[in-house]
Amino acid sequence: MTTSRRSFNLTLGALAALASLTAMTPALAADTIKVGILHSLSGTMAISETVLKDTALMTIAEINAKGGVLGKQLEPVVVDPASNWPLFAEKARQLITQDHVAVVFGCWTSVSRKSVLPVFEELNSLLFYPVQYEGEELSKNVFYTGAAPNQQAIPAVEYLMSKDGGSAKRFVLLGTDYVYPRTTNKILRSFLHSKGVKDEDIMEEYTPFGHSDYQSIIAKIKKFAGEGKKTAVISTINGDSNVPFYKELGNQGLKATDVPVVAFSVGEEELRGVDTKPLVGHLAAWNYFMSIKNPTNTAFIKEWSDYAKKNNLPGDKDKPLTNDPMEATYIGIHMWAQAVEKAKSTDTDKVIAAMAGQTFKAPGGFVSTMDEKNHHLHKPVFIGEIKPDGQFNVVWKTPGPIKAQPWSPYIPEDKGKKDEPEKK
Repeated sequence: MTTSRRSFNLTLGALAALASLTAMTPALAADTIKVGILHSLSGTMAISETVLKDTALMTIAEINAKGGVLGKQLEPVVVDPASNWPLFAEKARQLITQDHVAVVFGCWTSVSRKSVLPVFEELNSLLFYPVQYEGEELSKNVFYTGAAPNQQAIPAVEYLMSKDGGSAKRFVLLGTDYVYPRTTNKILRSFLHSKGVKDEDIMEEYTPFGHSDYQSIIAKIKKFAGEGKKTAVISTINGDSNVPFYKELGNQGLKATDVPVVAFSVGEEELRGVDTKPLVGHLAAWNYFMSIKNPTNTAFIKEWSDYAKKNNLPGDKDKPLTNDPMEATYIGIHMWAQAVEKAKSTDTDKVIAAMAGQTFKAPGGFVSTMDEKNHHLHKPVFIGEIKPDGQFNVVWKTPGPIKAQPWSPYIPEDKGKKDEPEKK
């Protein structure tokens, strides 16, 4: 069989054209722009993360209804890393290299974020992380739309030490045993030292993921609190362990008037399965609560309620709830879409440049701004008391958004670290 020089050249030309098409950004070469959703839909963290998957899908549907991004519809690709930290990294790599997503929205725990971080940096892809965390990290490939410690943990403890917060003098640092609680409590211990609190007035306890028996720990807290000084509990318990923790709190009659508990990972969703009447007055610190009254939040709650009913979401179709990480997810996806429109591309480096200074009118009632340098949102801080219906009554708030401090001023080794990601 022979091949003419002309047909051979045509074949070479066709191959070159195909190679050129293949080299295009996959998200733009297709009719849609694929976006990844990386949240645990099973395992210990599903209680918190499943709703973030649904929030992402709602937000994508909202953007698509308004014409999409760059004239294309967003196509969500949902995976379940199943509360398995190494599996997060595998699923992230799959989303980027096989599904060719332009961006990933996901993770809850810091251990899951730490697991995927090398993948995003190696492949130069983008992660939007929507949950409060311990700080001590900056990456050019991550945008942090949840709170840094100075936007949640530090203000909460300052409130507990104030007259309005009960003038606490002793503190129980109670958390799940992984990086976020341990690092946050390292920062808080240093902060308490700076306020004159001695180590003998700080009790620190950790339990594993999925822990369900809090009887002895709460008895220990009662004993510690009974030694003469006003005591408060700072809870960094994560996932479904919050349900037995709060149930045992009620069982042992540990009331907020005696020993207030302030939680950093408990919101409206986590309280859904708990009898909240014995918990009235206990606290949570967040950057958003469903109970906040303003037109933007009213519209956000209605959009979520309509979406939950339309999609027959378990629980939410009858009792729709919104919470802080849902708001952070919603803000992050909208900001990414705005940055892509500004960059006229889904190229990672172009979107990163376009993200600087992006703003969005947040349901919390403030305009959220993406910091020009440090990839964190400027966020307000709210402290809310649990009400009998599982909602929160805001008892304290900052006058406006606070700039994040990824590196804590209370940890000596953070001194001199730059407030912006390194260029790699």
